[in-house]
Amino acid sequence: MKTKSRILPRNYFNRPTLVVARSLMGKYLIRCIDGREIAGKIIEVEAYVGSEDKACHASKGRTQRTDVMFGPAGVAYVYLIYGMYHCLNVVTEREEFPSAVLIRAIEIDGKLIDGPGRLCRALQIDRSLNCADLTIGESLWFEDRGASVKRGNVGAHPRIGVDYAGVWAQKPWRFRLRMLTASTRTRPAKKQGAPDRLGTP
Repeated sequence: MKTKSRILPRNYFNRPTLVVARSLMGKYLIRCIDGREIAGKIIEVEAYVGSEDKACHASKGRTQRTDVMFGPAGVAYVYLIYGMYHCLNVVTEREEFPSAVLIRAIEIDGKLIDGPGRLCRALQIDRSLNCADLTIGESLWFEDRGASVKRGNVGAHPRIGVDYAGVWAQKPWRFRLRMLTASTRTRPAKKQGAPDRLGTP
């Protein structure tokens, strides 16, 4: 088990979703596979805030799929899009207020993994991790490694792939680090595909 002093605790996620989303910039997503830890610096996230947010899955009510969003903060919400791409979210805020942060991009060993589907493939995240507790240091968790990210280094942009959400589509609730280290993308930028630029909770 990982020492818990560096793991982000439940009360970290039990805060306003926009605060959590912005503060995750520069934190680390850790995946443990067969005893080996893979650490990805968080580069981009999107916030989805309550049932009134028409871009949020919970806007259509509480279903078997979205039930996890109504539960405690700090839990994984993993879903599938296009029948083949997994997307990882962490539940935020108080119980019964369905909100989450979608993890869109990370950097591993200087390589930028851009897109929620690619991220999940790289870290072997699938539906088996849905509802996993991300605050106990088992299999998947978040860490604060002490890096300071200035507010000016975080850009706020409209979320991707949610044009159907009307005015909610224009909310600047996608956060991305402006200043990246010398990163190499995992594929040419011109080949960015729609499947990995979608996937809203």
